[in-house]
Amino acid sequence: MQNKGLIKFFAILFALVSIYQLSFTFVANNVKSDAKVFAGDNPDKELKYLDSIGKEKILNLGFTDFTYDEVKNKQINKGLDLEGGINVILQISIKDVLKGLSNHSKNPVFNKSLADASANLEGNKTYLNKFFDAFEANSKGTVKLASPDIFANRSLQGEGGVDFQMSDADVQKVIKRKVDESIESAYKVIRERIDKFGVTQPNIQKLGETGRILVELPGAKDVDRIKKLLGGKAQLEFWETYKIEEVGNYLMAANEALKKTEVAKTETKAVVKDSLSALLTDTKDSATSKKGNNPLLDKMVGQGGGPVLGLFSPKDTATINGYFKRADIKILLPAELRYVKFVWGKPSKITDDKQKEIEVVELYALRGNRDNTPDMLGSVVTDAKDTFDQLGKPSVSMQMSGQGAKVWEELTGRAYTQKTNIAIVLDNVVYSAPGVSSGPISGGRSEISGAFDVTETVDLANVLNAGKLPASADIVQSTVVGPSLGQASIDAGMTSSIVGFLLVCLWMIFYYGKAGWYANLALLLNLLFLFGIMASFGFVLTLPGIAGIVLTLGTAVDANIIIFERAKEELRDGKSLSEAVASSYGWQGAMRSIIDANVTHVLTGAILFIFGTGPIKGFALTLLIGIATSLFTSIFIARIFIDKNILGKADLSFCTNITKNWFTNFNYDFIKIKKYTYGLSGIIVVVSLISIFFVNGLDQGVDFVGGRTFQVKFEKPVDAAVISEELSAAFGTPVEAKVLGDNDQLKITTKYKIKEDGIEVDKEVNEKLYNALAKYYPNTSYDKFTNTFDGKKVGVLQASKVGASISEDIKTNSYWAVIGAMAVIFLYLMISFRKWQYSLGAVAAVAHDVIFVLGIYSLCYKFMPFHMEMDQHFIAAILTVIGYSMNDTVIVFDRIREFIQGKRKGSFEQIVNASINTTLSRTLNTSFTMIIVLLTMFLFGGESIRGFIFAMLVGIVVGTYSSLFIATPVLVDTISREEKTAIEKAHEEA
Repeated sequence: MQNKGLIKFFAILFALVSIYQLSFTFVANNVKSDAKVFAGDNPDKELKYLDSIGKEKILNLGFTDFTYDEVKNKQINKGLDLEGGINVILQISIKDVLKGLSNHSKNPVFNKSLADASANLEGNKTYLNKFFDAFEANSKGTVKLASPDIFANRSLQGEGGVDFQMSDADVQKVIKRKVDESIESAYKVIRERIDKFGVTQPNIQKLGETGRILVELPGAKDVDRIKKLLGGKAQLEFWETYKIEEVGNYLMAANEALKKTEVAKTETKAVVKDSLSALLTDTKDSATSKKGNNPLLDKMVGQGGGPVLGLFSPKDTATINGYFKRADIKILLPAELRYVKFVWGKPSKITDDKQKEIEVVELYALRGNRDNTPDMLGSVVTDAKDTFDQLGKPSVSMQMSGQGAKVWEELTGRAYTQKTNIAIVLDNVVYSAPGVSSGPISGGRSEISGAFDVTETVDLANVLNAGKLPASADIVQSTVVGPSLGQASIDAGMTSSIVGFLLVCLWMIFYYGKAGWYANLALLLNLLFLFGIMASFGFVLTLPGIAGIVLTLGTAVDANIIIFERAKEELRDGKSLSEAVASSYGWQGAMRSIIDANVTHVLTGAILFIFGTGPIKGFALTLLIGIATSLFTSIFIARIFIDKNILGKADLSFCTNITKNWFTNFNYDFIKIKKYTYGLSGIIVVVSLISIFFVNGLDQGVDFVGGRTFQVKFEKPVDAAVISEELSAAFGTPVEAKVLGDNDQLKITTKYKIKEDGIEVDKEVNEKLYNALAKYYPNTSYDKFTNTFDGKKVGVLQASKVGASISEDIKTNSYWAVIGAMAVIFLYLMISFRKWQYSLGAVAAVAHDVIFVLGIYSLCYKFMPFHMEMDQHFIAAILTVIGYSMNDTVIVFDRIREFIQGKRKGSFEQIVNASINTTLSRTLNTSFTMIIVLLTMFLFGGESIRGFIFAMLVGIVVGTYSSLFIATPVLVDTISREEKTAIEKAHEEA
């Protein structure tokens, strides 16, 4: 081997750098272990301890010292599924941005196009492009985007803006740029909010041109606080309010009008109740069943006063909003109230007549106007600080700009004269509505006070200082993982890694003897390099990433297996050990097969990385890094040990006494039985397709259909069917409950209100879940039930949400990932082998494997003791199967190409059979090592990835079968008779 010294130098350097980078991870983990011991089971105490030592020097490497904060920032980052934390994808409303750019145009074509774009939004189609398409269809050339009442308005005119003469195509370019600027602005605002929040190692990314922003906060604990911080638009407004005596008569009139329609509903229910008693039940909270039958007033749980019209339960706000929007109720508004705007206050708690603490919200009536604009916008605020008011309660003080100070003085002067209150409204919620008791307020200072705690005022001040988002930001996907679940994942991953590593090492020693030891040393160095690269570049380690590392154990020995098997062949042909080794490592030996096989791996891994998200990217990344490090260690490091063995003139046979004759004289006619294998595979494919499309279908997870999933641990074992029935009744829609591991742990899935966004909806779902399951948790409060960061606990361990729009994107990406992988590999093989028949055989085998795995999942998901859902993890498994199936097939095809070029005589069928038989040892060896590691992960890797691993396990088995019995027969059948004859004739002449 040439340049052996240079390779040794780089290997040693690489190893030292990897050890250096990994030292930070080891030290950080030791400090965290000490913190856990110090804090016991108190996560807050643990966090305070770690914060307190952040600036202390804890690592000395001789040339410099490192503080804990520096060490922590250099360690291998763990993903949410290992560390615990919060992951959300925010969707910036492009619709809101367009409305703002048009100055809230009333143009009917414009507004219809906005609505059509929302209704017709499909996977991977941006809202902006759908809007442009809808506008073109609706305008029919009669209305232009550059119309004065759309985008050729005063705010968009000027340099780089829109003028009346511009074509729609030119306007589209301007609007696209403005939308991109708005998304960039939103990204900066969100980043600033997170930076002020103080989360360690946050990850914030813009996701292409979708208007989505990914926010990952490992270790973040306060879920509701984070969601509120991220989702709030921070649209601060100041409005004058009506008082209760000004609105009271309207509320009474509305209540009387509602009585008529609500009574009619009650009477209708009474008529049908007897005949449908099995389906209908009285709802004690219904407006119609309350004593007095006052649909609006009976919902009031506390009296109002001044600007507060009354106190209501949060669960009734949606119903009351619906009342106010009804045409028959709006028509009752007197002329002086025709622009009134009803808004709810910030939730607070009061004590009712039974001395029970209940949550309430206040109802306000704002003095609106024809344009529905506030008296003053929060853009005038130049600084905000958390402070305390005169009574010592937490509040937020604000300083306004010079222009804002003038408007504020006018507004407070008018409020003082007219004895009105000024509502301070943030994101359509009234935070306070103070009166003005001492005349106009000059200087531009104001204060927001109310039912705050210190944390809320800190967050509110930070949000106001960071600025408002240019449009609403809805949480369309979220995942919350508790640290206890993350630790369980780490334990499962470590166990599967160690067991898998040991089993592969033992097999290599058993099969290849001393050469197996060399392969194991290379494998150990490969793991060091892999983790070193991850630490050096700050890559995130996830549970699927650990799966990728464990799979690397199987692929890392594959190159050595190919080389060792080739060396055995050369030795059997009479070559010396040094000649056999040199020939095996040459291009005409094993290298060509290794390169072709690993290129297919790289292509599928790259496609998975491009189309995958979150943990799946982690899986693809570790797989790609593992392929690179495996090739280096297998080809170069193991070769160094082998060459040293040769120089020492020690014996090396690449086998043991037990395995030396395995597969050496194997001569089975695989092509002869192709009719039977075609028939068997045909039956399997037909049965699978029938099951997929006509019988069972596939168990599509929330990644593909949208929904919310909760991993819930109970105090005692429960019946999943009973829980499903109880939750379905509580939610009023089907709720699925499946056992996850032990009978005291369930995976609960619901699509309840999945098309509605907002923190309030998420809270409503959590409350419904808790209330329905409260009888199973007699000693657990709502907060402890929903708080995933409550240490060792029962209740919700993990929660995730996938909105309908993003699930459509995931499904589309998955479809194109599978199709793209097959297409790219087809092209590569056609280029490499220069015949399309090779590509067709390989793709036919892969299609067979994919359908087989889908069929198994369709046929078995209803009764298997683990989850077999179609989700991103499953697609990752399918793409991995494609890579490994191609790997096996390419090895056989390379041998066929080699034999055709003159090393083996006979008919074309005989050459193909000889190619299969001479590579069978490698095929079965590689498949066996892969099955070892996959079985290890299936048994020890944890419940959350068991279905993912099962798909790969099935895929590796069927992939081995298809490379032998599908790919090569298809190649034989598609090569023309003339070409076969030409090959055979050339061999005879040779």
